Amino acid sequence: MNSLVSDPLESVGTATGVFLVLVGIATLVGMPWANKSGGAVLMLGQIVGALSAVGIGAGLAWLVRTQK
Repeated sequence: MNSLVSDPLESVGTATGVFLVLVGIATLVGMPWANKSGGAVLMLGQIVGALSAVGIGAGLAWLVRTQK
């Protein structure tokens, strides 16, 4: 077993967290609300969802890396 990784699922959790952060950032940069006529509620919902993805991904990556 690799001495750098004590738990084989640690890399899966870290990769999932990084993926969620990247998806959230890409959603914010892509501004999908700019092309829809859903109004302010849709825009706020998509922004909150993207920021939630970033927060959950960062929290997951932090949690996996600090639990030893």
